[in-house]
Amino acid sequence: MNAYAPAPAPVSYIYCDDHLILIDKPSGLLSVPGRGFEKADCAIARVQSEFPDALTVHRLDMATSGLLLMARGKDMQRALSGLFERGEVEKAYLADVWGAPSPTRGEIDLPLITDWPNRPLQKVDHDIGKPSRTLYETLSVQNGHARLKLTPLTGRSHQLRVHLATIGHPILGDEFYATGEALAARPRLALHAALLAFVHPATDERMELEAPCPF
Repeated sequence: MNAYAPAPAPVSYIYCDDHLILIDKPSGLLSVPGRGFEKADCAIARVQSEFPDALTVHRLDMATSGLLLMARGKDMQRALSGLFERGEVEKAYLADVWGAPSPTRGEIDLPLITDWPNRPLQKVDHDIGKPSRTLYETLSVQNGHARLKLTPLTGRSHQLRVHLATIGHPILGDEFYATGEALAARPRLALHAALLAFVHPATDERMELEAPCPF
């Protein structure tokens, strides 16, 4: 694994008000600080340099790009976290995968658990794994690769990555779950958090925000 060296680009803000902030996190940047001083640079730290009251609500894998929601203050953090816990946040991801799933749309229902000897990897475990469900829809197929729209119905760690690899269609460029040509097909993980939709806790306005796919 390469040394942690995220690009020093300015934060890309999608939306900001007195209550919450939504950014487009680049691939290669941690959502929150990692272990050690060398991993202190992260999305929340960059945002807090401009908005000191910003707090984490959810996370994206370091390799995943896209929409990352933050709260301004502890009351809003509790409110937004509650939306996620109750399943009241709609999420959609775009992924380029090896091969093309058949059928072209469906649901992946495979329970997941941490692969403790190989952390941070996750694995399917039908005995003690936690319920994990992902909807997928094929948007296009080209050169032996498919672009999928993914809707996670649960929020397990590495859920999308493990589910797709397990059904034989690993996400391109996935250093954890892809191998050979699928790993080499892209210089980064081809997974992007493209859409978030929810009711704003402070205004009751329905928010539907998107970040353009960078790959």
